Amino acid sequence: MEVKNSVYPNEAQIRGFLEPGAEGPIFMVNLLKFKARADYADGRASSLTGEQAYGLYSDAVSMLLKEFGGGAIFSGTVERLMLGEVEELWDKVVIAMYPSRQAMLEMMQSPKMQEIGAHRAAGLAGQLNIETVDVASLLASEKSIT
Repeated sequence: MEVKNSVYPNEAQIRGFLEPGAEGPIFMVNLLKFKARADYADGRASSLTGEQAYGLYSDAVSMLLKEFGGGAIFSGTVERLMLGEVEELWDKVVIAMYPSRQAMLEMMQSPKMQEIGAHRAAGLAGQLNIETVDVASLLASEKSIT
């Protein structure tokens, strides 16, 4: 299995996200790898580490998540690899809940997200985002409909 961290989704991933998916909440697992030093695309000088720059984004996006009905579920620093093999570990794991794909899309397109996104890009060397759903909740909601 080849693993490739990215900062932005490719076209196929964007198309897939826009397709219909599970109804209800999604839980985005974020595996984050930080740059040693923040590197802003606009060339601004910064003494921040990548993690510090991402922290500015993270603080602001936590508030934004609440505005769109979501929230941060978990955030933890990666300590070690317990099972399997990978060339390089991620630095942090974050799980965010969005009430729906549509809510996430609206948040990503919001002016506030565009404003704070510079910190994310400056701090991240790359990441993996894994969309997950709570199958038990989906099954329970389907039963309540019938």
